[in-house]
Amino acid sequence: MPHTTFAPRPLRRKRECPHAVLAALAATTLLCCHGAFANPPFVTDDAEPVEKGHFEIDAGATGTIRQAEHSGSLPSLEVNYGVVDNLEASVNLGMSFMHSDGEKFHYGFGDAELGVKYRFITEDENGIRPQAAFAPSVTFATGNDRLGLGDGHDHVYLPLWIQKSIGDWTTFGGGGYVVNRHANEKGYWLAGWAVVRKVNERLELGGEVYYAGAAISAAPSTVSFDLGGKYSFTEHDRLVISFGRGITHVNETNQFSYYVGYQRDL
Repeated sequence: MPHTTFAPRPLRRKRECPHAVLAALAATTLLCCHGAFANPPFVTDDAEPVEKGHFEIDAGATGTIRQAEHSGSLPSLEVNYGVVDNLEASVNLGMSFMHSDGEKFHYGFGDAELGVKYRFITEDENGIRPQAAFAPSVTFATGNDRLGLGDGHDHVYLPLWIQKSIGDWTTFGGGGYVVNRHANEKGYWLAGWAVVRKVNERLELGGEVYYAGAAISAAPSTVSFDLGGKYSFTEHDRLVISFGRGITHVNETNQFSYYVGYQRDL
């Protein structure tokens, strides 16, 4: 997402208004998490699993700046493995940070995620049929939510992704529902769509727009965008970068977000 899928919970400061706290809590679910179970450098995932018997490793720094606050992961690490044809298993771990104006800088282990991606429709390269995949994931509350380093409880994300390539252009997107059984929060929807173009053999550029629903009834849903790309040093090594900001409720949710990482295929 350049940035981090279930993000750190904002710290509650005495001078901060309740509305800002609620808005930030709802929006940061995705805004700080662009690396997790997505298609780095974007929050939006594609439908293509890693090839059988191969690894894809993404390591980077991700974060979001909003009013009086900066949070994210440094480093973030995502490992994807092709278990069999059309089936990928993923794990996402990272060290989270949270810094609010007037507060101490907090740093420690963040929430952990496990997921799979199953492609049940393969693309017809000469026709109009796209590829499609179901990619459920589970987030475990391993981060310290009292310090803003985790969400404080487990939850499940159930997205569906589709993808289609036409020449040098590839478009992908979709989304799903977050099953959230925490007493003070509710389930919500996450969705996004991206378009990417292959400029040459080394460079790929694109952008996305994504939506995060509200985990709390009093908080607004949010819409954000990212621009970014990949530069290949070799066939297996890439620099991955993106940056963006919110479109709605910008001050409370996403004044600036980023992802800078290294991608390696094995």
